[in-house]
Amino acid sequence: MSKILLTIAYDGTNYNGYQLQNDKPTIALMLNQAAREAFGVECKVTGCSRTDSGVHALGFCATVEPKNENDKITVPVSKIPIAMNIKLPDDISVLEAKEMDDSFHPRYDVISKEYIYKIHDSQVPNPFYRNYVLEYGRKITDDGIEKMNEACKHFLGTHRFDSFMSVGSKIEDTERTVYSAYVKRNGDIVEFSVCADGFLYNMVRIMVGTLLKVEMGKIKPTEISKIILAKDRNLAGFTAKPYGLYLKNVQYDT
Repeated sequence: MSKILLTIAYDGTNYNGYQLQNDKPTIALMLNQAAREAFGVECKVTGCSRTDSGVHALGFCATVEPKNENDKITVPVSKIPIAMNIKLPDDISVLEAKEMDDSFHPRYDVISKEYIYKIHDSQVPNPFYRNYVLEYGRKITDDGIEKMNEACKHFLGTHRFDSFMSVGSKIEDTERTVYSAYVKRNGDIVEFSVCADGFLYNMVRIMVGTLLKVEMGKIKPTEISKIILAKDRNLAGFTAKPYGLYLKNVQYDT
């Protein structure tokens, strides 16, 4: 047994994102340490993407494999979640493990990713939400949700999303295909959900900031198409805070 695909949930509050950053606490660092302790060999952990500080995951995916080709993971696949969770902090959990072919790559073989973003639309903040939602500070009406959903329709399809990428990003291929995008209410939380074949740096958070400007009446729903075509970051909305963002699901053709 060599390459294992892990499905992971984590609370990103206490971490500097997913990617290894020297000795800073990151999700990747915790996974590497847990794999070494659980399997007794040095392991390579490869994630499906990067996530920023404070961003959470409900279904992040990563592969784990021995660094040395002569080493093997001898723990049965069905027992790997238990073995790793014993070694992980309680804000990270391996939900599932699956054996994969050596040719599989958790990033390059992705078919789609789905993110959700949570907004608490109340004038009164909830202290238990402080690390997990954007406190919007005002009520979003049914009409506001309808306007945001009208705007979401213009995200669908294949476009160059330069206007929804952080300034300074070095990515040159900005074309992405958005399969679904919508806003719905879930109690006192308004959720934005978006599924695409990939995302640019801060793309979802900029989408959220733009949709909230639509809700405020500062951008018309029909203007989204013009903003996309302009390929100008200055025309889109603000970048929403990271802690309302969750990687919900990653799909592979396996």
